[in-house]
Amino acid sequence: MAVVELTKDTFTDAVAGEGITLVDFWADWCPPCRQFAPVYEKAAAKHQDITFGKVDTEAEQELALAFEIRSIPTLMIVRDGVTLFSQPGALREAALEDLIAQARALDMDEVRKALAERDNAGSESAAV
Repeated sequence: MAVVELTKDTFTDAVAGEGITLVDFWADWCPPCRQFAPVYEKAAAKHQDITFGKVDTEAEQELALAFEIRSIPTLMIVRDGVTLFSQPGALREAALEDLIAQARALDMDEVRKALAERDNAGSESAAV
């Protein structure tokens, strides 16, 4: 699958559904972003069942602010509407492949259960 440009109008639809979505927050003027781009595009060609999106932080400043992007490139991984990973820095091919494998291997029922337990614990301590 080709890498798709994500905007404030298309972002939610891209990450809200079932499946895995990787999002690369980048800018044209950023040397590490340009270094990471071929690695990201190669992974997109290899993993046809995953959505690979790019957010140009210059053109989509609202999205960058909404996700508190302070350093680029920043890679975000979302699976079934749940953000699993968000970290700045250009990755090498092996590291990106490892993250993809980890995202695929997760039991999303367990992830949702852990998130619910964390949220419940937070609301209980806030009520005290």
